[in-house]
Amino acid sequence: MKFDTPATANPTDRMKVLGQPIDRVDGKLKTTGTAHYAYERSDVAPDAAYGYIVGSAIAKGRIESIDDADAKAAPGVLAIVTYKNAGTVAKAKAHTARMLAGPDVQHYDQAVAVVVAETFEQARAAAKLLRVNYARTAGNFDLDAVKASAAKPKDGNPDTAVGNFAGAFAKAAVKVDEQYTTPDQSHAMMEPHSTTAAWKGDKLTLWTSNQMINWAVRDMSETLGMPKENIHIMSPYVGGGFGSKLWIRSDAVMAALGSRAIGGRPVKLALARPQVMNNTTHRPATIQRLRIGAQEDGKITAIAHESWSGDLPGGGPETAPNATRLLYAGANRMTATRLAVLDLPEGNAMRAPGEAVGLLALEAAMDELAEKLKMDPVQLRIINDTQVDPEKPTRQFSQRDLVGCLKTGAERFGWNKRNPVPGQVRDGRWLVGMGMASAFRDNVTMKSGARVGIDKKGVVTVATDMTDIGTGSYTIIAQTAAEMMGVPVDKVIVLLGDSSFPASSGSGGQWGGNSSTAGVYAACMALRDSVARKLGFNSTDVVFEDGKVKSGNRSVSLSDAAGDAGLSAEDSIEFGDLTKTYAQATFGAHFVEVGVDSATGEIRVRRMSGAFAAGRILNPKSARSQVIGAMTMGVGAALMEDAIVDKRFGYFVNHDLAEYHVPAHADIPMQDVFFMDELDEKSSPMKAKGIGELGLCGVGAAIANAVYNACGVRIREYPLTLDKVIGKMA
Repeated sequence: MKFDTPATANPTDRMKVLGQPIDRVDGKLKTTGTAHYAYERSDVAPDAAYGYIVGSAIAKGRIESIDDADAKAAPGVLAIVTYKNAGTVAKAKAHTARMLAGPDVQHYDQAVAVVVAETFEQARAAAKLLRVNYARTAGNFDLDAVKASAAKPKDGNPDTAVGNFAGAFAKAAVKVDEQYTTPDQSHAMMEPHSTTAAWKGDKLTLWTSNQMINWAVRDMSETLGMPKENIHIMSPYVGGGFGSKLWIRSDAVMAALGSRAIGGRPVKLALARPQVMNNTTHRPATIQRLRIGAQEDGKITAIAHESWSGDLPGGGPETAPNATRLLYAGANRMTATRLAVLDLPEGNAMRAPGEAVGLLALEAAMDELAEKLKMDPVQLRIINDTQVDPEKPTRQFSQRDLVGCLKTGAERFGWNKRNPVPGQVRDGRWLVGMGMASAFRDNVTMKSGARVGIDKKGVVTVATDMTDIGTGSYTIIAQTAAEMMGVPVDKVIVLLGDSSFPASSGSGGQWGGNSSTAGVYAACMALRDSVARKLGFNSTDVVFEDGKVKSGNRSVSLSDAAGDAGLSAEDSIEFGDLTKTYAQATFGAHFVEVGVDSATGEIRVRRMSGAFAAGRILNPKSARSQVIGAMTMGVGAALMEDAIVDKRFGYFVNHDLAEYHVPAHADIPMQDVFFMDELDEKSSPMKAKGIGELGLCGVGAAIANAVYNACGVRIREYPLTLDKVIGKMA
């Protein structure tokens, strides 16, 4: 099915099942421990051996020698695989880093070897006996130190310019010109990267934790130099990813190499938490400069956003200025993205790449502009709203209710009670402040397919390689099929995460929910046509409801329509040029109240509220869960998350959850989430958009703005730790 014209009335509009706060259909499996994750596949690999990765002890250089004699002689050891005996291991095109080092080393903790043994403990103990000698060479590990050498990225659209920014900024009545920095961050998902691998002849099966099954097949094919059709990947349950599992990592490659080395016997391999931090991807640090010029009435006349980040050679930038291109009006504007070469572990996508860190800077700068104008920050944003793409004014937004989010959010939060003068509100020893920020995230859609069938009992089965990374994919796909085929959710079986199923959008970029359900919609429409043709019904007036197929005065049960042989259909959704014709994005507004301890500078979030516009909300319960999780992640980015680089040796020092701090329950208050009533017919036939990353975008800046309102201290270097606050408090 090609989606190239806006959606009209269709079966999803009935909203009998879609749009309802249905409990997760996979919830019981996950809460009872019967949902088998990648490392737990004893059901299919009862005789599995165990792999343990040895990571590089240097960040850059060469392996001079590997002495594995003691490790091979250790109890239980079955094999040791290094670059010397692994065969050809290429770098997949999607990766900056190779999954196996040798003889060159690209970054600290890059896989050097995998030790395979009968038990995990034996593999880990033997790994300690491997002797690797290195020739270390100098590397670049400090973004600020190499900022001057940063260059324009070769791919994408790194720079934009409209009008005459320099001239307009020079003439502006009120100006902001500030630098903001954000640190390296780790994904810190609950489930580490894990794989169980097994060979049968030249066929490889991987039970792995991965967000994008189709990409994983491609990557393994490129890495091991084998046909895609010889690779079977299964990932029915994923315990979080946030972007770190968009591509295969060393757990998958090294488990496969380890299994092949012992004759195909299954091998289980999970990265230890320090390996997750240094061996896989992370969100790279940024240095950002924001310049905004405005008239006395608050109208922005000039806006510029420049950003610097780093990655391994051949990598890509953190696209922090992207939101600035679309969020506010302003006739004269420019953005620039620069990329430096750093020899740190690979920098890549982490939840809401670009917008998450870009809005930490932009929305703080907007708050500083509002203060200089002596204007309410909400009103400043309303004044500068736009219904067209500021860089391409002929391109309208498909739906844009930022103003509605701002007004609704402010009312629900009680923004009118805010004292605009910093440091004026106390609650005992706590200085109390309020802050806000806009939320923005692009609406991305991806081709997605599914197969839908009905059996003789009237049970509907959906099969697609879509993944559920904790986001509720099982549930909204079940709701979509139930709505389309006119059955209750308990009559729908959803099968996910298997490369033998039709290729879906996968989970990432906030595109998964909207795209994958649109793919199921397409397959259901094909199945509805098949049913109508079989029954001799007119497909234009056929109705599927209450487990029956109806047309005029005729009615047939779905089970009878399916017959003993059953019926099935397969289709995919392909998106046309509507994204070129219309700017498509999701919007929101965050409001936060914080307390700052007047004696210590400690910051505590006291209240959080947000209003969001993201098209049709397919399941308000799971959507709220996604948003409160994203808001929680925003608290971490604002107050504590900081992957600290040892600039001598090029690695992240605080590489575990004891020292890399993320929010705990005690850090997060009750969160108020409100979804605006919106349909976006130009987004998909579901009239939905993404929601999972929007809740993260802007919330950190809202916290920073609230801290300033509480105590008068403006911190532009995230995270806002108490040492930065206490030194500047009066």
